[in-house]
Amino acid sequence: MLEQRYRWKNKQLREHVSIIDGKKAPTIVLRNAVYLNQVLEEWMEANIWIYKDRIIYVGDKMPAVQDGCEIIDCAGQYLVPGYIEPHAHPAQLYNPVTLASYAAQFGTTTLINDNMTLFTLLEKRKAFALLKELRNLPYSMFWWARLDSQTELCNEEEVFSHANVKSWLEHDGVLQAGELTGWPRLLDGDDMMLHWMQEAKRMRKKIEGHFPGSSEKTLAKLMLLGADCDHEAMTGEEVIRRLGQGYHVSLRHSSIRPDLPGILEYLQEYGLKSYDKCFFNTDGSSPGFYKEGFTDSLIKIAIDKGVPLIEAYNMASLNIARYYHIEYLHGNIATGRVANINFLEEKDNPTPRSVLSKGQWVKKDGAACAEYKSPLQWEEYGLSPLALDWNLTEDDLQYSMPFGINMENSVITKPYSIHIDISREVLDMDHDECYFTFLRRDGQSRINTLLKGFASHLHGFASSFTNSGDIILIGKSRKDIKLAFNRMKEIGGGIVIAEKGEILFEMPLELQGVMSKASLPDLIEQESRMKELLAEKGYPFEDPMYSLLFFTSTHLPYLRVTQAGLYEVMNKSILFPTIMR
Repeated sequence: MLEQRYRWKNKQLREHVSIIDGKKAPTIVLRNAVYLNQVLEEWMEANIWIYKDRIIYVGDKMPAVQDGCEIIDCAGQYLVPGYIEPHAHPAQLYNPVTLASYAAQFGTTTLINDNMTLFTLLEKRKAFALLKELRNLPYSMFWWARLDSQTELCNEEEVFSHANVKSWLEHDGVLQAGELTGWPRLLDGDDMMLHWMQEAKRMRKKIEGHFPGSSEKTLAKLMLLGADCDHEAMTGEEVIRRLGQGYHVSLRHSSIRPDLPGILEYLQEYGLKSYDKCFFNTDGSSPGFYKEGFTDSLIKIAIDKGVPLIEAYNMASLNIARYYHIEYLHGNIATGRVANINFLEEKDNPTPRSVLSKGQWVKKDGAACAEYKSPLQWEEYGLSPLALDWNLTEDDLQYSMPFGINMENSVITKPYSIHIDISREVLDMDHDECYFTFLRRDGQSRINTLLKGFASHLHGFASSFTNSGDIILIGKSRKDIKLAFNRMKEIGGGIVIAEKGEILFEMPLELQGVMSKASLPDLIEQESRMKELLAEKGYPFEDPMYSLLFFTSTHLPYLRVTQAGLYEVMNKSILFPTIMR
């Protein structure tokens, strides 16, 4: 196992040098390899020696000792470095292992992961033990350190204590602080957040922004306070605005913001001369978005939009590695780097036929080398099935609030006045208003109102998948809502749809009710079935996963449901507090 950001031990380093001296054989030699040399910006031919997880040599020579060495003739193939996803949210129904193993099949062998789920749900000791165990997998993983919860937690000062945040910032697997969804607090004078940012800078770690729609003036202020990059540019004009203020810009293409084609068209028309400060991200898309690929699909979009070929590959590899100060490990094919290499059939087809990740074949000649099976005992790290020690009562499904939540689209919600009879056991199916209940995970409090715009024929729905980890119930029938909740509780957390006393659908999320153990292909099928059912019940938008996730997220306008109560984002005020159970 490689320790401390994959630094090799002295004994290993001496062993690597002995291979150059002809005293030991590499484990793999890639012969006649045409590879992308990103320093010289050209395709070159070389023999590439690999020993276990490290590239030992790139050049004309063959090793003196070849006993037991796997020699691969790479004639007719083109080699590029493994792709890097710099903005992964590894708990969007999937988990870090299932996401990494799936992404690697498409050549994305390094993920830089959001720590929010591990930070808020696990003890620090267990979270760090999990990070250490994940280093044993044949994928490279790094992490962020969140500085805010992007919701209103009742115990936020305890969870986001100085000791907790500082411990994450100091962890050698953490490359950045952020993303800064709580930047309005920063501008309003939150000196603790500013202190954490300066601590990250002192450690030479990056600060990732989350600045949608920000003006030039706001961007300038945030740059002065320490921000380095932002992934929230939705148009080409916004990219140029950020570049002009000195930012790196992470160009997003995701399930709810598929902006990349339009952005690149604008940048081409603008005549952008260098893409060195740009790279790609998929921003934690829902499982189905990844059905046809991962970062490789973004490189393909860039090539199709006229981005120079080498620039397109750099935006998925070298640019990211340089930005995060890990170029000595990742982002290019060169001596001393981790052996993450993609084998392409054509230079302009970024989907690899074969993939080496940490020197191991994870895909070879178009086929996965091993069926996915998680080696982790998740329960050891505190990621066991959700265990609720409380029951849903009749009082929990009593509704009397004068206004409800209106969905403008998948993620934007506003208040509206309720004019229908909400005392009934079953609401009419000729409108799109449903009962809506928010329950804290610990069962201490709740909010009851109506939700407009989510569905018109949905009887009962329960989800433990939310940004805050709390429970959401939706539906027309109180009886079916209760049935869905009880089944969700029985399976240890997840998403359940019930109708007329029967369970129509269930998606178990066995890891604390927010992540599934299922492989990505299986999860994609489950999510597809859920979307089909919800569409049949009147859900009119594209991404129900993000609707569920963001009901509790206060980094979006306008009305959010939180542990503190119904929260008006623009005024930073609680309109109605939660009710104690």
